[in-house]
Amino acid sequence: MGNRRIQRTIAVLLAVLALVLAGDVPVWCQETSAPKPTAPDDALETHLGKGYDALKQDRYDQAVSEFRAALALDPKQVLRARFPLAVALFEMRKSEEARREFEEVRREVGNHPNVLYYLGRLDLEGGDFNSAIQNLNRAVAKPPFPDTAYYLGFAYFKQGDLTSAEKWLKEAAKVNPRDSRVPYQLGFVYRRQGREQDAKKALASSKALRQRDDNESQLRRECAEKLEKGPREEAHALCEQLYDPDNPEKLTALGTIYGQHGDLEAALKPFRRAAEIAPQSPQMQYNVALVYYQLNRFGEARAPLAGALQRRPDLFQLKSLYGAVLLKLGEDRQGYEALRDAHQLNPQDSGTSDLLYRATLALARKSQGARQYSDSLHYLGEAAKLRPQEPEPHRRMAEIYTRTARSAQATVEQREAERLSKNSAD
Repeated sequence: MGNRRIQRTIAVLLAVLALVLAGDVPVWCQETSAPKPTAPDDALETHLGKGYDALKQDRYDQAVSEFRAALALDPKQVLRARFPLAVALFEMRKSEEARREFEEVRREVGNHPNVLYYLGRLDLEGGDFNSAIQNLNRAVAKPPFPDTAYYLGFAYFKQGDLTSAEKWLKEAAKVNPRDSRVPYQLGFVYRRQGREQDAKKALASSKALRQRDDNESQLRRECAEKLEKGPREEAHALCEQLYDPDNPEKLTALGTIYGQHGDLEAALKPFRRAAEIAPQSPQMQYNVALVYYQLNRFGEARAPLAGALQRRPDLFQLKSLYGAVLLKLGEDRQGYEALRDAHQLNPQDSGTSDLLYRATLALARKSQGARQYSDSLHYLGEAAKLRPQEPEPHRRMAEIYTRTARSAQATVEQREAERLSKNSAD
């Protein structure tokens, strides 16, 4: 996969996954006034989760099917389903269908840059350069992606406004100096302006950038193969050629390669550096915290998660990992609260549900041991809802009711515990 393709995948995920994954709705258009879904929550969340997973893997046809299924259950899911549906259709080059969905989103949320960017791209593909310029000019005020200025410059070029094209392509070069398309297009602008020497330099720069992309793609493949076959020392010597201390995307790609091959100590260095130079990025902070967690360095995992959650308290992945870290640090109550919030954001995540069940049961035991029976019953009730098939919450409730002389309730819970135990045995 070339650098541009990596950047494109990251852009799509930033546009959709980081913004709407598991109920994470952008601040700019939260549906606070919308009624709750009328369809069963479980089915809706299942379709949404499968849709986001498909987007992660560039399986856009499956993403389209899942998001359409979610909208069939609840048409009011404009942001969590319709926006990613439009993006998936765009990536599949189904322009007319994508435009209909983006226009529907725009009617709901207004002229947000994320929507205007895609509409501008669709205008370009359709040859409507005036509309493309209008949409992209509004998007570039707060550009959602690094290539926003590039497409605006390209639109001006196609319209014949060479001065504006040069201006925005030069701006694109500042924002994304590794994008080989930018000097390539500048070369044609210069050629139209009669600046042949500048054109030759720009085109030569584009060729060099494309060659560097090809070389890095090859190096990533060789790095992965070497990590697979070993020895690790030789693999590190090769892979570290990909280390760029000033490029968070390249650092993340390198850390991911290491992580995929189980080399967590090696992954820590690029992930940590990426988190340092991109402190506002929740994903960068999550990456480094996850490696710390996997290395059992829980105290070090806590800091990046706490900082990221101050900026984005509504991100499921951050909340879930933060809760897991707090439990490892022995802070059961705080860990329980974080996991409960994460579970509310994404009820379908089994790992979070399992951790929350164990944390809830642990708090119930502590409260029971301290004779705080009301608190213990509250926790046990939550645990029973999380795991309806488990007998232990009911068994403990029966014990508490017996100790507090509530024999009728004790009998009910004891029978339920026995029934569930028998079911599990069968």
